[in-house]
Amino acid sequence: MNAFTVVVLFAVISSFAVEWWLSRRQAAHVRAHRHAVPAAFRETIPLEAHRKAADYTLDKIRLGDLDRGLGLVILLLLTLGGGIDWIQRLWNGFALPAPISGTGVILTTLFLIQLLELPLHAYQTFVIEERHGFNRTTPRQFASDQVLQWLLGLLLGGPLLALILWLMDSAGNGWWLWAWALVMGFSILMSWAFPTFIAPLFNKFTPLQDTALKQRIEALLERCGFHSQGIFVMDGSRRSGHGNAYFTGLGHSKRIVFFDTLIETLEQDELEAVLAHELGHFKRKHVQKMLLASAVLTLAGFAVLGWLSAQQGFYAGLGVTGPSPAAALLLFMLIAPAFTLFLQPFLAHLQRRHEFEADDFAASQTRPAHLISALVKLYRDNASTLTPDPLYSAFHYSHPPAAVRIAHLASKA
Repeated sequence: MNAFTVVVLFAVISSFAVEWWLSRRQAAHVRAHRHAVPAAFRETIPLEAHRKAADYTLDKIRLGDLDRGLGLVILLLLTLGGGIDWIQRLWNGFALPAPISGTGVILTTLFLIQLLELPLHAYQTFVIEERHGFNRTTPRQFASDQVLQWLLGLLLGGPLLALILWLMDSAGNGWWLWAWALVMGFSILMSWAFPTFIAPLFNKFTPLQDTALKQRIEALLERCGFHSQGIFVMDGSRRSGHGNAYFTGLGHSKRIVFFDTLIETLEQDELEAVLAHELGHFKRKHVQKMLLASAVLTLAGFAVLGWLSAQQGFYAGLGVTGPSPAAALLLFMLIAPAFTLFLQPFLAHLQRRHEFEADDFAASQTRPAHLISALVKLYRDNASTLTPDPLYSAFHYSHPPAAVRIAHLASKA
């Protein structure tokens, strides 16, 4: 044990304790308000739906506590328990080039982590989601999705990791700047490629067919100066009863996507208001702003990794006897979340501010009442809790709490 061991253990345990404390606050707050619908929603959401949302939230909190506990055990086994060291020695026995061997070490470790966490993901889908009437995924679909995700991780992540490890080994002390540029270039490429090439591997996207709704939406797009590949409906109902809409992509690949479950639930006025909200993200350049924030944080992370990778005590303090670029990168990936926990409120605040700005834009293009009624239906149908703990939501909510968001929109009416 050295100074790195002490610092990392303190960060990991502190992070776990804070997350556990926040989840206890959230559970207590939701449970305390389970039997009364908040005043702002008493005319639109029945008590039965409110109680369902509370029970659904509490089930997810319990599963989240198990997931965090499992994650802590896995982290300690891989580091101080010698797991990474054993995997690295195993791959070194194949006498492969360093970037290839290192990529194997990282991918093997990440695959084992996902494999250990798979039962909890299956429980989420086939027990919790099923219990509350949301699951439509079959075991075959679940298995197919997992295999496809692993294959994409191998095909896309493998070459990227190999290039990063090659830069760490051969680009000198400034390797981290080159690696950062590579990662950001890859992120931009994926932002462009995701809606066109990757998302269709998992779901079917069809152009909006409703003629009246399409004409209405095209008029809104023209007013907003938005040009894209089109408005698409995604077959989200294949896997879940949840409804949503999102804006994705960069450049000519950007598109608006509605879940088919959302199309079935909302009226045309409400769908237009939801689309106006998504266009608000485009008009306020939120994708670019979040990409810039990600670039700054990633640069800081690579700078720290550049320093840590040159410290012999970093490896020894975390259970690795043979220092290597792969071990440095993998250890950093595993422990970084413990040190970035207190960045979450800042990032969540930034995202919530973006949501308010998008709501303001929607209110300027459509009637606020239409967006309010659409959101209320989404809260009800997705079993979203209306009574989150304020401190928990400050850490974890990328969208404003329901009551706060509705009040903000009502002020624009």
